[in-house]
Amino acid sequence: QIQLVESGGDSVQAGGSLRLSCSVFGYIYSSYSMGWFRRSSGKEREGVAILYSEGATYYADSVKGRFTISQNNAKTTLYLQMNSLKPDDTAMYYCAADLWGIAKPGTPNEADFHYWGPGTQVTVSS
Repeated sequence: QIQLVESGGDSVQAGGSLRLSCSVFGYIYSSYSMGWFRRSSGKEREGVAILYSEGATYYADSVKGRFTISQNNAKTTLYLQMNSLKPDDTAMYYCAADLWGIAKPGTPNEADFHYWGPGTQVTVSS
C-alpha cells in the first residue's frame, strides 16, 4: 500500500512554467510505472506523461517539447516540469502509480494505474 501526494499546482500566466511534484509514501518492492494524468473541465481524464518501469516515456502530443517527466534516484518523488504553459493546460493534475507492471508503453490507460493522488490544480490564464 502506498500513498501519493501531489504539490506545485498554481495559477500562472500563459508562457510561464511550473514544476509539479508527487511524493510517494510507503515501501515499494520493485520497479513500477508512474505518471501524470489531467482532467480539464468537461473532459475525460487523459494521460499527460508516463515514466514506465522499463525506462520508456510517453508524452501526450499536446505537451511534447514542453513538459518533462522525471524521478529522483530513490524513486520517492515524481516530477513534471511544465514550460510554455497554455490556457489549454488548465486542469487538475493527478499522479498515478502502477505497482504490478500492468501498464505498458503506448497510449496510457488509467485503469492500469491503481494508486492515485488527490490532485493539484493548475490554472493558466491568457
